[in-house]
Amino acid sequence: MKNFVSLVLIFCSFVGFSQTNDADYARKNYIKKEIYVSMRDGVKLFTSIYLPKDSTKKYPILMQRTPYSVAPYGDGKYRNSLGPSAELMRDGYIFVYQDVRGRWMSEGIFAEMRPHIDEKKAGDIDESTDTYDTIEWLVKSLSYNTGKLGMWGISYPGFYASAGLMAGHPALVASSPQAPMADLWRDDSFHNGAFMLPHNFGFYPSFTNRTDGKPTQSYNKPFSFGTPDGYKYYLNLGPLKNSLNFADYHGKDPYWKANLEHPNYDEFWKAHNILNHHNKIKHAVMIVGGWYDAEDLYGTFKTYQSVEAKNPGISNTFVVGPWVHGGWARGDGETLGNVNFGQKTAIYYRENIERKFFNYYLKGEGDNVFAEALMYETGTNKWRNFTEWPPKAAKEKDLFLLPNGKLSFDAPSDKKSFSEYISDPNKPVPSSDYITSGMPREYMVDDQRFASRRPDVLTFQTDILENDITLAGNILANLKVSTTGTDADFIVKVIDVYPDDAKDNANTAKHIKMAGYQQMVRSEAMRGKFRKSIENPVPFKPNKVEEVNFELQDILHTFQKGHRIMVQVQSTFFPIIDRNPQKFVPNIFFAESSDFQSATHKVYHEKKNASSLKVRILE
Repeated sequence: MKNFVSLVLIFCSFVGFSQTNDADYARKNYIKKEIYVSMRDGVKLFTSIYLPKDSTKKYPILMQRTPYSVAPYGDGKYRNSLGPSAELMRDGYIFVYQDVRGRWMSEGIFAEMRPHIDEKKAGDIDESTDTYDTIEWLVKSLSYNTGKLGMWGISYPGFYASAGLMAGHPALVASSPQAPMADLWRDDSFHNGAFMLPHNFGFYPSFTNRTDGKPTQSYNKPFSFGTPDGYKYYLNLGPLKNSLNFADYHGKDPYWKANLEHPNYDEFWKAHNILNHHNKIKHAVMIVGGWYDAEDLYGTFKTYQSVEAKNPGISNTFVVGPWVHGGWARGDGETLGNVNFGQKTAIYYRENIERKFFNYYLKGEGDNVFAEALMYETGTNKWRNFTEWPPKAAKEKDLFLLPNGKLSFDAPSDKKSFSEYISDPNKPVPSSDYITSGMPREYMVDDQRFASRRPDVLTFQTDILENDITLAGNILANLKVSTTGTDADFIVKVIDVYPDDAKDNANTAKHIKMAGYQQMVRSEAMRGKFRKSIENPVPFKPNKVEEVNFELQDILHTFQKGHRIMVQVQSTFFPIIDRNPQKFVPNIFFAESSDFQSATHKVYHEKKNASSLKVRILE
C-alpha cells in the first residue's frame, strides 16, 4: 500500500516487452474513453475505458479499481501499458480503470479501506456495491463485451479486488487480489502493535490528493526529509507527536493522525478488517504475493486462508514467489539485493500463471488445471505445487534457543540459564547497514552480519547442517523473557547463514561477499505490551519472567547442507519499526522524550522457561 512510487511503476512498466513498444501497441490497438458511472446513491465515479479498435468480435472485461489515480487524464493520453501485463494486453480485452469513491476525479467522500457491510439495508454502500454497480453499467453499456468480467489489483487496488469478491454480480467470473491490504493494524500500519514508521510516514503526502471533496487531477508534493539518512531523520524527530507540528502535512492528514490516535486494536481498526467478510464468493479466485513483500505479506496469506475457509468448493489458487511488493508485475524476478533466484520468476508468472488464469475463466482458452498452491521454494530455487497450504506433510518441531548462542532441536537442560542484552532506544539497532530514507525493498534478504556483531542483539545458530532442512508454513516465536523496564519490543529474525566458501552471485554488491552471508529469511516484531491482549495492553512487571508469543509469517525455504540456521533477538529495528520508550505509557506516540530509557532484557533458555521457535519441517 504505502510505497506510492513503486506502485506507479507496477502499473506502468513490464518486462517481456519494452515500455515504448507497450505504449505504441496500446495506442495502435485501443480506443480510450472517459466516462462517469453513477452508483446507486447518485455518486459518479470517474472511469477510464480502453476498447479494442477491432469491433468485429466481442471481448471480456478486465477491471481495476484504484485510489492511486487512473491517470493520464484526457483524450489521446494513454497509459504506458494496459492490464495486469503486456502479455494480456496483447491477448485482447476491454480494460477498465476506475478512481474509487472520493479519490482524484471521482465524486463522493473517501474512506480508507471503507468498512464492508454484510447485511445491507436500503441506501447502504460499500466497495462491493460500487463494484457491482460499475460491473452492471459496463456489461449493459459496452456494445461488444462478452458479459464476462475479471478484476485484479495490487496492494491498495488489491484491497478493492478483495472487497469486490463479495459483489455477487453474475458477470464477475474471476478475481485476483494481489498483495491485498486486509487488516491495517496487523499489516500496513502495525505488526503486533509495533508501528511501521517510514512505511507510513512517507506515504501519506502523496496519498492525500484532496480535502475539499471536489474531483481533481492534482496531488500533494512528497514530503521533504532534507536528508537521505532516515535513521538520522527519525531519531532527530523524537517522539512521533512532534510530527503533528508539520502543518503542511502530518498535522492535518486524517489518516496519519488516525494511526497516532489508535495504537491499540480498537473498534476503529476492527472495522478496517476485510478478512471477516469473505463470504458467499461464487467465482474463481487467485491470490498472489511475494515472500519478500515488506508491505502486505500478512494480507496475502490471511486473504487466501479467509477465502479458503469461508468458501469451500470454489477454485481458490494461491501463488507466492520470491518477490517484493508487486515484484511479479514488473522486472524479471531473478534477483533481489544480493540474492539470486536462478530463474526469471516474474516473467514465468506473467506468461504461464496469470495469463492462463484470466484467459481460461474469461475466454475459455486453455484448461482449468491450476495448482491449489504454487509456491517458489527459496534456497533451492524451484517452483513447487501443493494440494493445500501449509502442506499437511510438514511436521511441527521446536527449535530451541540455548546457552552460548546455540540453536538446536534438542530441548535445554534443567540448569537455570538466560542471555541478556541492554537495549537503548536512543541508540537503536539500525534496520539496515546502509543509508536509506525509507524502507528499502531488499531489506528482507539483507546480510545481518552487522547486527550479529552488536551487543544489543542476541544471536543463536545451529551447527553446520549435515542435511537440507526445508521449513514450510508459518513460524511461531515462543519467548520467555524478562525486562527491567515496563515495556519492550521483541524482534525475531530467522536467518540462513551461508558457508564460508560460498561464491558471489552476478548481482552481489561490490562491497559484499556471499561467503558467510547471513541472509534474513523472515522477521517479525511484537510490542510487548500487547503480549496478552492486542485490545488492552498491560505493562511488564520488572524482572518477572513472562511469555511473549507471536507469529512470524510463512516461508518455504530450504537451509541447505553446509549452511546454518540462525535466530537473532533484539528490541529495536530502526527506523523500519518506531522506538519503544521501554516505559509503559498509554499511547507511545504521545510519549515524552524523557520516557525513553535503557533497559536490560533477558531471554531464558532452561527447561522450565524454554524459548523456542515452532517450525514446520517438510521432509
